Amino acid sequence: MTENVAPQSPAPLPRWRDTALSAEARVDALIREMTIEEKVAQLFGVWVGASDEGGEVAPHQHDMEEPVDLDALLPDGLGQLTRPFGTVPVDPALGALSLMRTQQRIVAANRFGIPAVAHEECLAGFAAWGATAYPVPLSWGATFDPELVREMAAAIGRDMRAVGVHQGLAPVLDVVRDARWGRVEETIGEDPYLVGTIATAYVQGLESAGVVATLKHFAGYSASRAGRNLAPVGMGRRELADVILPPFEMAVREGGVRSVMHAYTDTDGVPSAADGELLTGLLRDAWGFAGTVVADYFGIAFLKTLHGVAATFGQAAGAALAAGVDVELPTVKTFGAPLLDAVAKGEVPEELVERAVRRVLVQKVELGLLDPGWSAVPAALEGADTTAGPETLRGTVDLDPDRNRALAARIAERAVVLLRNDGVLPLDPRSPRRIALIGPNAEVPTAVLGCYSFPVHVGRQHPDIPHGVDLPTLREALAVEFPAAEITVAPGTGIDDAATGGFAQAVALARGADLVIAALGDRAGLFGRGTSGEGCDAQSLTLPGAQQQLLDALLDTGTPVVAVLLAGRPYTLGRATDEAAAIVQTFFPGEAGTGAIASVLSGRTEPSGRLPVSVPRHPGAQPSTYLAARLGHASEVSSIDPSPAFAFGHGLTYTTFAWSGLTVEAAEAPTDGEFRLSLTVHNTGDRPGTELVQLYLHDPVASVVQPVQRLIGYVRVDLPPGESRRIHVTVPADLASFTGRDGRRTVEPGELELRFAASSTDARLTARVALTGPARPVDHHRRRHAEFTVEPRPSS
Repeated sequence: MTENVAPQSPAPLPRWRDTALSAEARVDALIREMTIEEKVAQLFGVWVGASDEGGEVAPHQHDMEEPVDLDALLPDGLGQLTRPFGTVPVDPALGALSLMRTQQRIVAANRFGIPAVAHEECLAGFAAWGATAYPVPLSWGATFDPELVREMAAAIGRDMRAVGVHQGLAPVLDVVRDARWGRVEETIGEDPYLVGTIATAYVQGLESAGVVATLKHFAGYSASRAGRNLAPVGMGRRELADVILPPFEMAVREGGVRSVMHAYTDTDGVPSAADGELLTGLLRDAWGFAGTVVADYFGIAFLKTLHGVAATFGQAAGAALAAGVDVELPTVKTFGAPLLDAVAKGEVPEELVERAVRRVLVQKVELGLLDPGWSAVPAALEGADTTAGPETLRGTVDLDPDRNRALAARIAERAVVLLRNDGVLPLDPRSPRRIALIGPNAEVPTAVLGCYSFPVHVGRQHPDIPHGVDLPTLREALAVEFPAAEITVAPGTGIDDAATGGFAQAVALARGADLVIAALGDRAGLFGRGTSGEGCDAQSLTLPGAQQQLLDALLDTGTPVVAVLLAGRPYTLGRATDEAAAIVQTFFPGEAGTGAIASVLSGRTEPSGRLPVSVPRHPGAQPSTYLAARLGHASEVSSIDPSPAFAFGHGLTYTTFAWSGLTVEAAEAPTDGEFRLSLTVHNTGDRPGTELVQLYLHDPVASVVQPVQRLIGYVRVDLPPGESRRIHVTVPADLASFTGRDGRRTVEPGELELRFAASSTDARLTARVALTGPARPVDHHRRRHAEFTVEPRPSS
């Protein structure tokens, strides 16, 4: 007789796996089951490097940290994996395989099966071997094109997600306050509105691909004294509120950003990593940010070792948690045993750990990492045989496809800024001419890359491994663009040495040429190994090494000189400011950068970039930006003239434009109202071109000192020769707000000037208007943008 056995029902899912519940409910259920060790384990990362054979990642040995024992850590879980692709060169497919196998190990090792969040740098593209090297953020600023930057960020995000990465440590929202600072190349510019609009577009693009964007460095890092990396910040509360914070506020309120990284610096003695008023009171309570706050690398330990506000690593961990930091990066230090010991002793409330782990786990739920169907197999490996040998996968994942290269080229082309042109440009590519290409950046493939691009950031430590992407030199790009030209080359000098022994050869070539192209600028690097980049601060804004002497020697030959800058910051150019036949400024324009420069020189691409930072006339006038009060500009009471050689927003084209027909619907509006204006821009030349209409606000009388003017809006207008467009602009009164003596942002009544300008020193049309009624406080709900409408081209 056979006994009937009823089929067993599948075990019910734990509540934290139930996708029908809210993220908060799932996380609450999970936290109730976790030990303190398991909670703390979610609050730190481990720095690893993927295996080029597809095996599991190996902990990265960094000279600032002790080795990590993964076998001891993983049974409690792990919060993050730090830069599996961005630590050593690894084939993208094998890196994805290595990360997949590591995630499987992590899930199997902890009793809740929680994967780690994998994060990477993505400041100028996904910082991985073989991934597209896009222009640096200062070039994004030069485009004044948020839509293009949004498109780029989405492409970067798609590549990262395809290989299993969840979080990107970008964008940088630091506003340039001193161009001597080494990290200027990582910034978007010296104006908070430009920085905010471009950075918010980047956030939206990255987040649209499912990658967590990370705002950095919150806040004040770029205002360090004398432009020295990590130096103290001494600015006042109004400068912080009106210059440094608005880009972060915009990205939080409009970008949907899910992570923020604290700054290394202290402001008026309070380190950002321990500033609860900043990280909780402002960021979360006022602005409504609900994501995670992550530490800048080693930043929590620095509370003890550099800032001296904690006596032990346990105290440092407690101070950071109390302020609002949720995750320690890059690897476990203070949030490991020191934090557990401090909690056990009652020195750090366990509630702070729970607050942080709740935010971390909610984000993991939102990423799908706690869903029942989650798989460690990334999209790039779906359908692949991951059990075969590594050689079957090597080369199967392309992180620099044609579409990426085309996008990198479009950004690079729009970021080229023509500073000066006496008519020598554009050059006819069919004309036979002798070109002397002189300068230390003439034949250097990496001259187009910033310090956070993979070939520079990591690749230089592995000189025997190819760059991973095609990096044509300027000589190669010119040879393609000008096939009829005879091009001779000499470096003349090095980037940052004082050697002048090559001057004689360079001068001889220049005298025998019809045209000189001087390839000058920077070498990106880290901590003194370059002239631009993190830890590569400049004593002055004179060109590095003997480059200015070389440039002067070339000018002395009498041959027309086109100065081409491949740099990470603006530099003074001495006599060339007025004597060069042309000056072309680029800011590390990426893998397609030399081609973009060549196409602008030939006129195949119309120049349309504008300066996101002022180019100084004198090397010792820093710190100085256009965003200064009256006494911050040239005056009779100081012998130092900070006036720029080329102003913020400046950039020439190969055509000419006329601006006319400014109308104002009503010259008065209440402090809660708006102004409506219109103007016409006409292309009066014989070539197509792009005019950048910039709108500046000048407040002549205010209750606290104001900058002479500040950018409140802009729009790119593409015009064929002979055509015009009518542009309509709505300017909310909220844009006139500033932080008053009481610390509140207020719109004050009074007269204003709305200046439509081609740069910060070139106003074309000015409307004088007035705000009426009572002073009106505003907050983070205020309107932040002028609305531009460009009438369409009339139909024929």
